[in-house]
Amino acid sequence: MRKTVRMLVCGVSLLVAVTAAVAQQGVWPGKPLTLVVPFPPGGTSDKMGRLVASELEKALGQPVKVENLAGAGGVTGTLAALKRPADGYTLIQSGIGQNAVAHALNPSVGYDSVKDFVHVTQVHEGPNVLVVKPDSAYQSVKALIDGSKNGAGIKYGYTPAASGHMAMELMIQMQQTCIRGDKGEKLCMGGKFRGVPYSGGKPLLDAVVKGDVDAIFINVDAAERYIKDGQIKPLAVSSRARSRLLPDVPTMSEAGYFGFEAVSWSGISVAKATPPAIVARLETELAKIMASPSIKQFMEPNGFTIPAQGSQLYASYVSKEIDRWSRLVRVAGIKQP
Repeated sequence: MRKTVRMLVCGVSLLVAVTAAVAQQGVWPGKPLTLVVPFPPGGTSDKMGRLVASELEKALGQPVKVENLAGAGGVTGTLAALKRPADGYTLIQSGIGQNAVAHALNPSVGYDSVKDFVHVTQVHEGPNVLVVKPDSAYQSVKALIDGSKNGAGIKYGYTPAASGHMAMELMIQMQQTCIRGDKGEKLCMGGKFRGVPYSGGKPLLDAVVKGDVDAIFINVDAAERYIKDGQIKPLAVSSRARSRLLPDVPTMSEAGYFGFEAVSWSGISVAKATPPAIVARLETELAKIMASPSIKQFMEPNGFTIPAQGSQLYASYVSKEIDRWSRLVRVAGIKQP
């Protein structure tokens, strides 16, 4: 009898616990959410995060606070977000720097962008643009490459691990043939390129405006005002198709580098252990948001592309980007900044 009672009590307790858990998940979200943007306010990543957070608030009926946790090219904020409970209340902005290039620079970065996340959906793609001073001797991509073969070569600026950095390294690799010497040194046949690191987009743009460097690749949206003001001249964009912002500027493929593509991108991800029902709800709502007129009205005039939506597509894209940029970093011999 006592055994039967104990079994009944245990059964009721288990039923209550399961019911409570199901109920708790069923009312998600029952409190405000946080979207961790692992970059400072004001940049492209921050703009994308705030745009999505604003629309997600309307869809979910709960506030979505943007929390900027910058540092180490996006790694600091990403690590911090992954340490929080995987309950659907912490969303993580993923992107090329923290979820692709970071692994190429540091295999022990502290997380695995394939195994430790559910990548819910991609939010944007944006091209970089190769720019020089308006009175530069290099008025085309060909002239720039030819200039790299004379004298001291070309001095270029870059922000370590940014998509513009990868675009420049890709261009350099596509016009050089490199081998490793007996002592492990890199020996290259082709032009001479000397890189100078800068902390961010504005210092990078200022450097080319002042003539401190000959050329840079940088996000089109960041360069747009400088181009309109005549402070810099665009030579080519790094996307497969021309940019809506710069329709008269050729692609790198059109400039002679067939198949060239090096774009910035971001998306929304969550920790791997997040309940599947919550992931499914987020995927559904984000797909609706990315198809909405308000998002298109922001994206298209600013030169951004809205990629195909879906968790499987985004996860596959992230994996391919890790492989791609790891190969480039390895060949270029780029070290962690």
